[in-house]
Amino acid sequence: MVLEGGEGSGKSTQVAALAARLRADGRDVVETLEPGGTSLGRELRALLLHHDGPLDARAELLLLLADRAQHVHEVVEPALARGADVVSDRYTPSTLAYQGVARDLGVDEVARSSRWAAGGLEPDLVIVLDVAPETAVARGASGRDRFERAGVEFDARVRAAYRDLAREHGWPLVDASGSPDEVAAEVWRHVAPLVR
Repeated sequence: MVLEGGEGSGKSTQVAALAARLRADGRDVVETLEPGGTSLGRELRALLLHHDGPLDARAELLLLLADRAQHVHEVVEPALARGADVVSDRYTPSTLAYQGVARDLGVDEVARSSRWAAGGLEPDLVIVLDVAPETAVARGASGRDRFERAGVEFDARVRAAYRDLAREHGWPLVDASGSPDEVAAEVWRHVAPLVR
C-alpha cells in the first residue's frame, strides 16, 4: 500500500497511523518511504533534497530510480516474501507526478523507467492525499528541502498531476484537509476491504 500526495499533505502522519492500525489487527507491517528507505537510499535522499547546486531533471529522476531499485530489492520484496504488509510513503506515483509532469519528462517515459527500476512490482493500493498548496504552506511545509522550496506554482502542478493520475488509474483521492483522525478514517475505508 502506498500513500501519495504533494508536500504537506500528511503522508508521513497517515503512513504511521495506517501501519499502527494494521499492527493492532495483528498484521506484520513494514513501514517505509521513498526516497530513503535503505542505507543507500538515505544518501540518495540527502542528494535529492539538499544538494546545493543545480540538478538536471533527468539526473533527479535517475537518483530516484536508483533509490527505488535498491528499496524494492532490499526492503519491499523481502517483506512481501514473508507475507508482511508494506506501507510506503511514496512510490512510482510520486515519480510520475513530480518528474513525469511537473518536471516535464513525460509520464510514459518515466513510467517505463520506473517499472524497470522496480522490477515490475506494483502496489495493491495507491491512495492520494489531496490538499491545496496554500493549506500545505500553512502547515509549515515550505522552505526546507529542494521540493518544498519549489514554490506554490510547482506544488499546484504536482497536485493537478496527482488528481489526473488518480482519475486515470482509479486511485482513491482522499481530502487531506481535515484532522489527522478524519483523514485516517477515510484512508482506512479504502484499505479495510483489502485486509479483511
